[in-house]
Amino acid sequence: MRNRLTSQRGATAVEFLVVGMTMVVPLCLAMFFTAQILWIWHSASELTRMGARYAATHCYQGGSNVRSYMQTNAPAMPDRDQFVSGSAEIVVSYFSRGTETTELTEFSCESECSLGCVPDVVKVQIRNYEYRNFLIYWGIPPVQLPDFQTTVAMEGAGCDPDTGTCNP
Repeated sequence: MRNRLTSQRGATAVEFLVVGMTMVVPLCLAMFFTAQILWIWHSASELTRMGARYAATHCYQGGSNVRSYMQTNAPAMPDRDQFVSGSAEIVVSYFSRGTETTELTEFSCESECSLGCVPDVVKVQIRNYEYRNFLIYWGIPPVQLPDFQTTVAMEGAGCDPDTGTCNP
């Protein structure tokens, strides 16, 4: 009887190790992965809102000023470099309402940053973002997140109608 107890002495440690490796570690990694995806999801949607607010209150310059503002002020998050470098595409579109209909049409203007060049609506999008933070080390393909977009009405576009000046 004594020999049997001493031969089973390490069995509990081995069973704990097997359960830990097959259940606990994958569950912890799944929670970590999900938390990072949700963090990036929230950051990307907040970045589009921030860009749309900036576009609505600053001069129309074809969207270049909004893109550079968003790239400079991208929040701290995993894969931030995709937003800064441009591999996650930032698209800024301006629209004007028709006089007879309320349909939106693409806005274009030759004289940028003036009182005569104020669109009605701006739409900011982030497209082609792929989450690939630690997945590539395990040979898992990147996760393609859906496009994020925010559309807001223009709020003066940085122009003061009383003085006739516009601030980029």
